[in-house]
Amino acid sequence: MDTSRPLVLTLAARATPEEVARLCALLEGAAPTDVICDVGGLARADLAAVDALARLRLTAGRLGHRLTFRGTRADLRTLLELVGLADVV
Repeated sequence: MDTSRPLVLTLAARATPEEVARLCALLEGAAPTDVICDVGGLARADLAAVDALARLRLTAGRLGHRLTFRGTRADLRTLLELVGLADVV
């Protein structure tokens, strides 16, 4: 795993299925590495955001990436805790 230069992804304001598919494709095209996903620009903490983070986490893990999220707001963390995904962030 190359950890010298992490891959940085940015989740758009709306976590649409197309946006998640685009980010997953970037993960699939990269050799296993550290990945930082900036989620600070998410407009709302909702189930679409939860789904997006869970899908990114699963894809990254399957491909051997080590994924961390940056910029997670308190409302999103609370929602993730409520649905049992606190370990995602």
